[in-house]
Amino acid sequence: VQLQASGGGLVQPGGSLRLSCAASGFTPDYYAIGWFRQAPGKEREGVSCISDGRTYYADSVKGRFTISRDNAKNTVYLQMNSLKPDDSAVYYCATAQGILYGSSWYIAEFYEYWGQGTLVTVSS
Repeated sequence: VQLQASGGGLVQPGGSLRLSCAASGFTPDYYAIGWFRQAPGKEREGVSCISDGRTYYADSVKGRFTISRDNAKNTVYLQMNSLKPDDSAVYYCATAQGILYGSSWYIAEFYEYWGQGTLVTVSS
């Protein structure tokens, strides 16, 4: 299984970006794919996850970020709107080899495969 994250860049506060996570290998459309981020000097944190059609979000991004999945392309997207400087980080996508339920999506150890990360910088 391989994951390729892309779509990061420099954006002004209030702007938008769409991240993509292209998966290859055995990744059924019900398997969980999540987005995590890590800012300099901070711990990695869960951002969002889609698992068996259910979506999950960290409180800090609810209402601003939307996760979706194109099964035909085996790609998961993270639409990020109303970006803030605090959203600046390296964003990683990862897949668990199964379905994640409830708050388990937030636990990085449940994800077996990780992409290489894409940098998001929100700054004026």
